[in-house]
Amino acid sequence: MKPDIATIAEMDRRSVLHPFTQAKEFSEGRAGDPTIVDTADGIYIQDAHGNRLLDGFAGLYCVNIGYGRTEVAEAISRQAHRLAFYHSYAAHTTEELAILSDRLVKMAPGRMSKVFYGMSGSDANETQAKLVWYYNNLRGKPKKKKIISRERGYHGCSVVSGSMTGMSFYHDHMDLPLARIIHTGAPHQYWHGHEGESELDFSRRRAAELDALIEREGADTVGAFIGEPVLGTGGITPPPEGYWEAIQAVLRKHDVLLIADEVITGFGRTGSMFGCDHYGIEPDLITVAKGLTSAYVPLSAAIVGEKVFEVLKDGADRVGSFSHGYTYSGHPLGAAAANAVLDIVEREDLPGNARVVGAYFQDRLKRAFAQLPIVGEVRGVGLMGAVEFVADRERKLRFDPSLKVGARISQAARDRGLIARAMPQGDILGFSPPLVITEAEVDEMVSIAETAVRVVMDELAGSRQRI
Repeated sequence: MKPDIATIAEMDRRSVLHPFTQAKEFSEGRAGDPTIVDTADGIYIQDAHGNRLLDGFAGLYCVNIGYGRTEVAEAISRQAHRLAFYHSYAAHTTEELAILSDRLVKMAPGRMSKVFYGMSGSDANETQAKLVWYYNNLRGKPKKKKIISRERGYHGCSVVSGSMTGMSFYHDHMDLPLARIIHTGAPHQYWHGHEGESELDFSRRRAAELDALIEREGADTVGAFIGEPVLGTGGITPPPEGYWEAIQAVLRKHDVLLIADEVITGFGRTGSMFGCDHYGIEPDLITVAKGLTSAYVPLSAAIVGEKVFEVLKDGADRVGSFSHGYTYSGHPLGAAAANAVLDIVEREDLPGNARVVGAYFQDRLKRAFAQLPIVGEVRGVGLMGAVEFVADRERKLRFDPSLKVGARISQAARDRGLIARAMPQGDILGFSPPLVITEAEVDEMVSIAETAVRVVMDELAGSRQRI
């Protein structure tokens, strides 16, 4: 007999170590029951109690095509009935994998050559680090191994990718970051700009700081720079004017590879197929995951540029086989799901929807929130956006963290049927809905969020809780 909901909740509490969950409170039942997600369709999920929630975050930025697309389920089923698994070691492949790889190389920005597969953005960025080290070993530059990432950048939670992530709470008590990973300043002018400094001047200063960092470390020791076209988990922050042009000039000057982490921005979220397309970025390596399969099954990819692969190929006679791989690299079910998802992305022009509906969404966010006294900044691009809350907008003073303003607003929204994420690094409410969202659904999402913000504003005013 199927267990009842209460039994499922208790089984979960006893046996699951949940990511980013207070372990003691949850396991002891003091944090309430887990949300048992039961069904989903379009941009909505439904829990086991029948509560319907508008998913304003597409899971974790990933369910781009929306929930319940039966054509993807059918593609997975067809592949599972034909061949559920075989590995890709020693030049084994499947029809779906070959088609997907050819497709990705052709559609990706820059001059790409090959695709290596994993299961998550974290492991794909681990692969990118190994590729950087391997590439420089093969070309006789064994000291050129450091990787520069940015404060507030997010690149995963594994050992190397977690080190690349530029937020301290991912490092605390985990013995991270590794020494080979160093960080430079975040591309967020609101908090890091100087008085009277234009966006272009701020971008040039950040590039000059990067240049000075590479000079201090020694250009012969720096192998790569990794960055998201748009900061994601670090606050959903688009780059300021001229940023990527200035950064790329520094990297070219010092012979430093550029890894574009497109895990969030890939496959349409900015309104372009890739964030690199949107911002004129010419990467050497590209990381994709999330939207690759719309999270219907796990799959990630490290897309390798021609410049890097030519070095790997030229060194092969000397060093032998490429000694890196995972059991599930190029999993047949993942490849089948990805091809079905990309068919939808292209057929329904989801980047175009993100561009058109995204423009409407950005306007609605600004009209709803920009003038509220506790809002410091409204920002975003395409179908990703954020509202940042401050205690004093004139002086740019943050709320006392103990007030948990962002978390309270996120919970107030959830109580009213909307999942919007309380972002780290401040009191920030983040949005990243499925790319199939309509203008009417944007209205619903923003309306619920506005109500939630006003409820918490009233609470703060009533108790005079400000800073």
